[in-house]
Amino acid sequence: MNKINTAVTIRDFQPGDEAAFRRLNEEWITRYFAVESKDEQSFADPQATIIDHGGRIFLAFHEDNAVGCCALLFISPGEFEVGKMAVTQSLQGAGIGRQLLERTIAEARAAGATRLYLETNHTLTPAISLYRSLGFQPVPSGRVVPSPYDRADVFMELQLPPS
Repeated sequence: MNKINTAVTIRDFQPGDEAAFRRLNEEWITRYFAVESKDEQSFADPQATIIDHGGRIFLAFHEDNAVGCCALLFISPGEFEVGKMAVTQSLQGAGIGRQLLERTIAEARAAGATRLYLETNHTLTPAISLYRSLGFQPVPSGRVVPSPYDRADVFMELQLPPS
């Protein structure tokens, strides 16, 4: 798919966005895997499980429809996990995921992050290519922490030097 001509706007999660956040994530998870208990916790109350713990959620909108999302989950001071990244299937390949991830990285950097971490699955090659293109590298095997997700088998990080 080509880049979309109509502008995509990206904004922070707001009350009322819970259904869109769930829909976008369930769409891709159920296409490839199964929704797990950790997913359900995040979907049930993203405000409490992500935002109230120092994280953020960004949503991309195209023609007033939520078409993508990405979350920054607080790990520790200076460290965040990039998670719950999704773009609706009909618009995949249009550059929305890149815009979301670039915004997420910029916001993490502005918040003083020095390291971003993510977990994915080896079958999601377009996502892995996107992560690599923006500087994410494999986490050395000796530093991989067990994941709460059965589907996670690729672990990547991006070092953000202080500005």
